[in-house]
Amino acid sequence: MPTLEEIQTDAEARMQKAITSTQSELSSIRTGRANPQLLDRVSVDYYGAPTPVHQLANVSTPDGQTILIQPYDKSAIPAIEKAIAQSELGLTPNNDGSNVRLTVPPLTEERRKEMVKLTKKYGEDGKVAVRNIRRDAQDSIKKLEKEEKMPEDVIKGELEDLQKLTDKYVHQLDSLVDNKEKELMTI
Repeated sequence: MPTLEEIQTDAEARMQKAITSTQSELSSIRTGRANPQLLDRVSVDYYGAPTPVHQLANVSTPDGQTILIQPYDKSAIPAIEKAIAQSELGLTPNNDGSNVRLTVPPLTEERRKEMVKLTKKYGEDGKVAVRNIRRDAQDSIKKLEKEEKMPEDVIKGELEDLQKLTDKYVHQLDSLVDNKEKELMTI
């Protein structure tokens, strides 16, 4: 049976992973500027296996509006184009025979609002994950209380610490979402 300290440490580590995951999802949202991370969630069907674009090609941004994809294997260009076209990025790939270029147009007001909604959804998903971690930790603490016959005040203190930890991570998620919204709404 884990100790109270182990339960808290595990909960904090899992909450940090939820933050990292949310940051990763938010970084893949298009803001009107070229960013190689936009392609992080695009998988290419490469010889029957879903493969991330970053494993098939060198991805760079030669300027603020262009993403340049230089495949290691030129035969993968059609598959890369198809994967990008099917993704929800809303970008049209251009192929010059050896590279794929993506021109990132400035976002329209309507598209910005859609991206803000998506940002809020990812933020809410992160908060749900943090709250689920809190619930699991609370259950473990209560189980420990019954099995070990621990004093009620010690358990109450642990549950309060767990709530403070949860509040800290929820606040971090809120600030991540707020920053992304500002970035999206800045023209």
